Amino acid sequence: MSTESPSKSKKLFNLYLLLGAFFIGNAIIAEFIGVKIFNVERALGFLSNSEEKINMSIGVIIWPLVFITSDILNEYFGIKGVRRISFITAGIIAYGSVIILIGTNLPPAKFWLNSNQLDPSGNAFNINYAYFTIFRQSLGIIVGSITAFLVSQLVDVYVFQFFKKFTGQKYLWLRATGSTIVSQLIDSYIILFIAFFLLGNWKLDQIFDVGTVQYLYKISLAILLTPIIYLAHYFIDKYLFKKNTAVDMEKTNKTEGSLFD
Repeated sequence: MSTESPSKSKKLFNLYLLLGAFFIGNAIIAEFIGVKIFNVERALGFLSNSEEKINMSIGVIIWPLVFITSDILNEYFGIKGVRRISFITAGIIAYGSVIILIGTNLPPAKFWLNSNQLDPSGNAFNINYAYFTIFRQSLGIIVGSITAFLVSQLVDVYVFQFFKKFTGQKYLWLRATGSTIVSQLIDSYIILFIAFFLLGNWKLDQIFDVGTVQYLYKISLAILLTPIIYLAHYFIDKYLFKKNTAVDMEKTNKTEGSLFD
């Protein structure tokens, strides 16, 4: 083992910790805000009184940050690195769902109900019912998203590595975008089907409409954010190595050991 290994191993650990925290944080935020479906046309100011056609979950807005981070983790830490952080994330989300289940079943304090019995317009408002409805709806999303998340992540990591076998350190955009196109096709529909069709009250045409919009959004943003992946790749290389050269983690692991051995 080289004399640089303790320093480089620490850098690799810090990098994995930082990327993993960002990955987990965005995934959890997306889970709990994803219960709201918003209209894209109204949000962009394109719609007045005409029929709403383009709708998607608020959680999808930041979801591209999750799979971009996943691609960066895959590039430097391989299948084991992404798989480990994916299972940790799913475990934390599942833990959160248990806490929600317990919390929504606890009896509300009377002063809390009385202090919030009117909305800003003076209409009667049941804050406990609102709390229960919002968080219990997110339970369906959590069940669907954990399933979709794990399946799409495993697909993503293997598709990414499949492309990497043929491209080596070249064509980062191809393996990042290619893996996203395949994995997010699965993710975009499975979560909606489980959360809003099997465990909700949506119709199949609504699942298809919203899922298609979300899928196109994810793919479009993945393409637009490709320069961010290259920028991250550049700075990570500068952090890990003195020279700005492409990183071959397979060789690094052979000479200095892997974080996951």
